[in-house]
Amino acid sequence: MDILRIVAWLEGITFLLFGISMPLKYGFDIPQPNYFIGMAHGILFIVYNIMILGFATNKKWGIKQVIFLCFLSLVPFGTFYGDYKYLKN
Repeated sequence: MDILRIVAWLEGITFLLFGISMPLKYGFDIPQPNYFIGMAHGILFIVYNIMILGFATNKKWGIKQVIFLCFLSLVPFGTFYGDYKYLKN
């Protein structure tokens, strides 16, 4: 479970880093940070969601909880909330 929490935090951090890289890309014409942050976020997004599905069978989570945890990866600060509410124990 600890590795899932780490991936959740890293996914959330890379999501929030778009708040820095997007203005750099579109406001200052510096696209390189957005490329690397986007690549890291994309990989972590996929890994997080696959891990949620993997842990769902081990932890006997219901389908609503699995869908909600996957949905949280689409919302800024969502994975932090999911970690606090569901993954912390």
